[in-house]
Amino acid sequence: MSQKILVVDDEPDLREILQCNLENAGYEVDTAESAEAALHMLSPEHDLILLDVMLGGMSGFRMANKLRNELKLRTPIIFLTAKDTENDLLTGFSAGGDDYIPKPFSLHEVLARIKAVLRRTQKEPQRTELKAGNLLIDFSKKIVYADGQEVRLSPKEFGILRMLAQQPGRVFSREEIMAEVWHGDSYVLDRTIDVHIARVRRKLGENSYHLTNRQGYGYCFEE
Repeated sequence: MSQKILVVDDEPDLREILQCNLENAGYEVDTAESAEAALHMLSPEHDLILLDVMLGGMSGFRMANKLRNELKLRTPIIFLTAKDTENDLLTGFSAGGDDYIPKPFSLHEVLARIKAVLRRTQKEPQRTELKAGNLLIDFSKKIVYADGQEVRLSPKEFGILRMLAQQPGRVFSREEIMAEVWHGDSYVLDRTIDVHIARVRRKLGENSYHLTNRQGYGYCFEE
């Protein structure tokens, strides 16, 4: 069954563009022009809300607060907004947002962020550890052993390894890694991700062959 997204934005053209591209990506999409309309439409079937902040009437922040504090709903929320100051970002997360995309944005970025948030908030339990050759990754304890010796990774390095190793064989683009590990920080460059993965491979030594680069596509963990 495809996942369902509720798009809430008062710009008709943007709603149409988002709906078209999300449906082409395989999602079911409902749209609303206001927070008030969205609250009437929202159902347990919605897996994620793409929510504009600057709406006429009730703002996106107020809607998120209502969902979290009054209705006690945990449906993931990604804010879309032209406001991108640090205070706005903190307001968004304190209102219960799971991610925050400043306008203007690329549709490629939106799709990557949606995938990352849905993956983080999915209900299915993930494996607690993985053993591949002489490599052991304990996801719950955030510990990695190579040839019986602990490998010390930074939080970002472990985040990348965990993301790839949780789904062996799947190729993740740099945009997906950026959205998952750096939460879409606009100051992170593709080169930053390449450098971090190079550091992980160096620390894994002879076990580095598990991390592979699919040229033109991204990175993958091979068991």
